[in-house]
Amino acid sequence: MLEWASRRLRAAEPIGISDNPDVPVTTPEKPRDSKTPIALALGGGAARGWAHIGVLRALDEAGIEISMIAGTSIGALVGGCYLGGKLDQLEEFARSLTKRGIFSLLDLRLGGNGLFGGMKLDRRLREHLEQLSIEHLSKRFIAVCTEINTGHEIWLTRGSLITAMRASYALPGVFEPVECNGRTLVDGALVNPVPVAVCRSYEHPLVVAVNLHYDQFGRAAVVKHAAEPPHPHAGDGDASGSRFGSSYTKRLGITGVMMEAFNIIQDRISRARMAGDPPDIMLMPKIGHVGLAEFHRADEAIKLGYEETMARLGELERMQKLVF
Repeated sequence: MLEWASRRLRAAEPIGISDNPDVPVTTPEKPRDSKTPIALALGGGAARGWAHIGVLRALDEAGIEISMIAGTSIGALVGGCYLGGKLDQLEEFARSLTKRGIFSLLDLRLGGNGLFGGMKLDRRLREHLEQLSIEHLSKRFIAVCTEINTGHEIWLTRGSLITAMRASYALPGVFEPVECNGRTLVDGALVNPVPVAVCRSYEHPLVVAVNLHYDQFGRAAVVKHAAEPPHPHAGDGDASGSRFGSSYTKRLGITGVMMEAFNIIQDRISRARMAGDPPDIMLMPKIGHVGLAEFHRADEAIKLGYEETMARLGELERMQKLVF
């Protein structure tokens, strides 16, 4: 009877605990069918960032668990709304945008630190996210910003979700900087366009990045060129419809030139940073034909983000089973 009771007590002991140093300590094995959750790094890309909505929809549909989200610029906006339980409202808002409707959300401010104050958009965000703080979200969330005075990379890990998102997408020259705890913050894409390193710093074993600069690959060449004066009819003829013709530059306008320049900067920084610390999987929706300021093309962007993720689901699921 005593021997039987002793066996029952030993069977009830937690696995991995032993008072006898000669007995090896064992740890419970991970179930064969368990899957490692992913840490998601959502990159910047202005209007192309609506593709992040499609990515998140596909991940949810496939039942892939997300352990944390680090977002830069519009990646912070979409990621914050997702973890705040407001992705449906954000998607409805994005799909409702028209060219005229976009300008109705922007408050022009001449003579300030940016063309637009962004307070009208801020009020729309507050309709759904008022009083919501980062630390109360369902999963860990980090918004990446840049301190304009020092160039420091700032990770907003607690406090007002709306303030964090606004600071992360405060594109210099377009939106006014955001004052936060004595720091003047602007768009995080200046220092970390695709925040893979943020996810790595929290020791997540499987990091998936969403890079919205597919169109920039192949545009990093070094070209030796002659410094000839411009031709009087430059831009006419066949070159007029080319992305590399002078008439293309003329059509961009001041804001367009700023956005394209910022786009190139983001791509170069992303390449440099991810070369040393690449993600385990990088999703790259083929969205280069959507202009950085074409926020009214949300339907198309969301669809492309969804399709890219669905096409890579097999790879994602294999990685989830391999990484422990």
